[in-house]
Amino acid sequence: MTQRLAARVAGAAWHATRDALSVLMPVACVGCGEVDRVVCERCRLALGATPRRVEREGLTAWTALEYAGEVASAIRAFKDGSRTDAAGPLARALGAAIEAALRGVAHGSLEVCTVPSTTAAMRARGYAPVEVLLGRCGIRSSRVLRLARARDDQAGLGAAARRANADGALEARRSLAGRRFLLVDDVLTTGSTLVETGRAVVAAGGSVAAIAVLAETPLRRSGRASSSRQTLRDNANQGGYGGRTGVVDPPFRPG
Repeated sequence: MTQRLAARVAGAAWHATRDALSVLMPVACVGCGEVDRVVCERCRLALGATPRRVEREGLTAWTALEYAGEVASAIRAFKDGSRTDAAGPLARALGAAIEAALRGVAHGSLEVCTVPSTTAAMRARGYAPVEVLLGRCGIRSSRVLRLARARDDQAGLGAAARRANADGALEARRSLAGRRFLLVDDVLTTGSTLVETGRAVVAAGGSVAAIAVLAETPLRRSGRASSSRQTLRDNANQGGYGGRTGVVDPPFRPG
């Protein structure tokens, strides 16, 4: 049997098995809702990472995806619809953003810092979305930040309200003197959450080497003229801050 024929047979067997399982455990695509596919082929292509650099609130981050269409549906289903079966392709995309963010970063000890979840978010979801994706990448983040005060859900807030809501919301658990961090989050909208995360790290003596996110919400113009001010329309995500923290494995230094 040639390798090409063997590949065809294996592919046919996989599709037959998947179709058989769909009868016993019906599922819909997390991106478009197509019946009997966790992620259909079209949405799998849409979730393919194309890392690029974006800027918000004076910070620079690397993102894998644009938060729109099937991508937005898949991320919402994963974060707030208990569709952890979508973690595979989303984790691959986040991993690509992390790799892009680390290119050019000076060698040396580096830790991953995520944004701590609110108690309400953890209770509602039962898991921390960013940590699940990092785990799929073989990374565990350092437990270095905590919530300093209560904050509202960012969904539905404009840029100014997001800044006020995030300002001073985080603090370090201990001194971070001499420690470098890669900040990781799921969706970048105005950038206020990551600005606050970086502020809390630096205030404790640490430094931010790079930032990586799974997806970024595209800028949309609020007016007709090309000179009109750009505003950010919020996405419909719920649940506040997006990640539980832990300890990272090499190549990142444990926290």
